[in-house]
Amino acid sequence: MNLSQVKLIVSDLDGTLLNSNHEVSSEFFKLFKILQSKNILFVAASGRPYYSMIDKLAPIKDDIIIVSENGGLAVKKDDLLISNTFKTENLSAISDIILNLKDTHPVFCTKDKAYVIGKSKKLMSLLSEYYSNYDIIETIADIKEDIYKIALYHEESSEKYIYPSVKHLESNFKVKVSANHWVDISENIANKGYAIKHIQELHNITEAETMVFGDYNNDIEMLQLAHFSYAMDNAHPHVKAVANFTTKTNDENGVEFIIKQLIDSLD
Repeated sequence: MNLSQVKLIVSDLDGTLLNSNHEVSSEFFKLFKILQSKNILFVAASGRPYYSMIDKLAPIKDDIIIVSENGGLAVKKDDLLISNTFKTENLSAISDIILNLKDTHPVFCTKDKAYVIGKSKKLMSLLSEYYSNYDIIETIADIKEDIYKIALYHEESSEKYIYPSVKHLESNFKVKVSANHWVDISENIANKGYAIKHIQELHNITEAETMVFGDYNNDIEMLQLAHFSYAMDNAHPHVKAVANFTTKTNDENGVEFIIKQLIDSLD
């Protein structure tokens, strides 16, 4: 592998750059400074909302591109690169479906706040980690802002109990099992692959010059845009099938492990 040609590194957060305690390692921030000195662009791409990603990457937030809400929103410092929210008619078309799913708790994601219908105790305990700024509401009509994504939560398994009931929506929307408890729904154009392709074109960077790390199904489109595509060892089987390479788990600093190899190839 000729890692020395890499000009763009993209990493998912949960299950990838973050460990099981939802932390970014101090080692990564040190490695980032070296990448920055080599003029290698870094993009964080997550299903998390923008404000949550900023919190996790606070020391470098002004030096990277933040792709949040599975590609629905992309921001570089103060510049808005991408903003793909739900069309009003599309939101109305799927609201009855998602609001009637058994044991499913929807979270409606706007740029600065999440809106939650339902009061699952397990979900409430997770909200402070993923959606620290949220309101509990009774109806979608209570939401006045544009919605980027609907995250559907199941206490046991989203892939088993939610996905089969919304899979038919894939013909018109982007439907992704994004984690063990979550299925994300957004406009078709709002996906990580679309965002990364836009960034590649903006900076004249090819797939051969791109490195991507991911662990779950919402990472697949962006992994397909990189020659150096890495599935974490803890990744979903679908992700491992798509990626060209694998690395260590998120708890073993698998992203940092490969970045160090890249840096060594540049010396």
